[in-house]
Amino acid sequence: MNKERLEWVMSGINQYRLTKTEDQFVKSAVEDFDKNHALTEQQEKKIETLYKEKSRLVPDKKSSDYFAFKKSVPKKTRVLKPRTRVF
Repeated sequence: MNKERLEWVMSGINQYRLTKTEDQFVKSAVEDFDKNHALTEQQEKKIETLYKEKSRLVPDKKSSDYFAFKKSVPKKTRVLKPRTRVF
């Protein structure tokens, strides 16, 4: 698992409320990745399944990462002027 993939999965997992053991596992896995620049196969599988399980649930709206995405500003629309017929 590369760093971008891990960050993406972690951003998805952080939207949900985790149990104490899940939270400890995720933190230790991230620390291991920072030290070794890789995860074991078991850690990768467990993180992926945790992400899949949590993604079926409703996100925790009180989480700080829930609204972390950028909100786009609506583009201004042009007012259409009525066309006049030229004879």
